[in-house]
Amino acid sequence: MKAVFITYNQALTEKVEYMLEKLNIRGFTQFPSVLGTGTKNGEPRMGTHTWPEQNSALITIVDDNMVDVLLEKVQKLDAINYEVGIRAFVWNVEKTV
Repeated sequence: MKAVFITYNQALTEKVEYMLEKLNIRGFTQFPSVLGTGTKNGEPRMGTHTWPEQNSALITIVDDNMVDVLLEKVQKLDAINYEVGIRAFVWNVEKTV
């Protein structure tokens, strides 16, 4: 199993939720308001007067065979909505109860 952490501009929330639904990924934890700056060309998302936008994030645990499928969908969503941004990070899940 793998943990996939996805962070994205709040403008993409409905699209990200739709993506998970279409991939039949039901279990996730969502963080509706996170702050930060992307590592590439991202503008700060700080929820302030100067930088008013914010990001959201979620984490989901998926079977190994779903990782590449999910990452491909994230990559396509980023290509279509490059100006707002979305990133995904994957790591191993050692145990769960």
